[in-house]
Amino acid sequence: MAAPFMEKLAEYLGSPEPAVRLILSILLGYPFALVYRWFFFHQSATVVHLFHTFSGLALATFNFGSQVCHSFLCIVIQFLLLRLMGRTVTCVLSSFSFQMIYLLMGYYFTATDEYDIKWTMPHCVLTLKLIGLALDYYDGGKEQSQLSAEQKKSALNSTPSLLEVFGFSYFYGGFLVGPQFTLQNYQHLVSREMSDVPGQPPNSVVPAMKRFGLGLITLSVFAIGGPHYSDSYYLTDEFEAHPFWYKCVYMLVWMKINLYKYISCWLITEGVCILSGLGYNGKNEKGEHQWDACANVRLWLFETTPFFTGTINSFNINTNAWVARHVFKRLKFLGNKLLSQMFTLLFLAIWHGLHSGYLICFSLEFIIVNVERQAESMVRDSPLLTSIAQSHLYPVVYVVQQLIHWLFMGYPLVPFSLFTYDKWLKVYSSIYFCGHIFFFIAFLVLPYLRKVFVPRKRGSEKKED
Repeated sequence: MAAPFMEKLAEYLGSPEPAVRLILSILLGYPFALVYRWFFFHQSATVVHLFHTFSGLALATFNFGSQVCHSFLCIVIQFLLLRLMGRTVTCVLSSFSFQMIYLLMGYYFTATDEYDIKWTMPHCVLTLKLIGLALDYYDGGKEQSQLSAEQKKSALNSTPSLLEVFGFSYFYGGFLVGPQFTLQNYQHLVSREMSDVPGQPPNSVVPAMKRFGLGLITLSVFAIGGPHYSDSYYLTDEFEAHPFWYKCVYMLVWMKINLYKYISCWLITEGVCILSGLGYNGKNEKGEHQWDACANVRLWLFETTPFFTGTINSFNINTNAWVARHVFKRLKFLGNKLLSQMFTLLFLAIWHGLHSGYLICFSLEFIIVNVERQAESMVRDSPLLTSIAQSHLYPVVYVVQQLIHWLFMGYPLVPFSLFTYDKWLKVYSSIYFCGHIFFFIAFLVLPYLRKVFVPRKRGSEKKED
């Protein structure tokens, strides 16, 4: 009965049925959060875990049917690894290896050349969650003096029960598209601590509705603009025939519109987390209650920053924070930040999938970010360039900077969206590999420009004399 209805609804909306099911499932998080607030908030931890487990399983089954077995199996095995191996490096390495190999095998057997919504989509979110669980459990066995302030917030001092791990994994506000959150945060939710009124349902309806409203707006922008700026248009003869400037403008607008596909889902699920209480983040310096613990996008920063690093810091925040905490900072033993950054981006590329486009995207991100940092350092250290940046000419500088920023944000997203080398190579060839050339020249020229604009320090002059 449900299948014909969903087919007709998808046909009426002009969208693929899996996409309609996904959006409906994300929206269903709101009634689930209300049911939790009204009927389960004051129940025992066992009852709350059961509610979160079965509500999340219902959404997973609605989207992926019997393939929900993959997530169920990985959760059970992760629990057994924690129980049998304890707080050991062996447990961490076994967890990382098993979860990543299972995910990559899923990609291998299900991947196509198109963007498909299938069981591997929520499973990549679950993979990070379960690996993070193993690392937090391991950290819980260390002395407090050995932990960073960040690790102290997530370290687990006790062994979680299987039901607790199920509730944490299938929580309806984070299972399908994120955000990432720790088991300790989930435990605080269950123990009624995630509230501006401890022990009572949080006053979070208004902040939740604000994120919901923003989510609907960005979803509408994508729904209206997406068909006009599709990935497939890049591969048409019509796109090939357009002049260079048109292709660049198309890439810029395409990137802005298509990123709203992700932003809309994150904003809507953030509202679910806020409504349930999981989004509570204490008070700020002004004593105001904050609801951004599960924020996966800073929309104002995303729209206004002229920097590549600003966009990265405003987009997919919780995943970036997870990778920084569990990958980048744990590679400190390498003794080289650039090397740690390279391995972190390599992990992200592999985690996203097996297509070559992911490797190209994140390798370009590495180059772009480091070139931008060199440019920022030069401007900061040059009195002349700093005075220009702070003068009445800044609006002009800002507009030019934004155009460059958004154009070259779209450039690495082409292989990310087109996946296979024959597709992204065709697009890059049609625009003469302009991004590669631009950043290669910038990488070569910036050291010489620095010598021109940045005055030498007196100490260095004396050494030369």
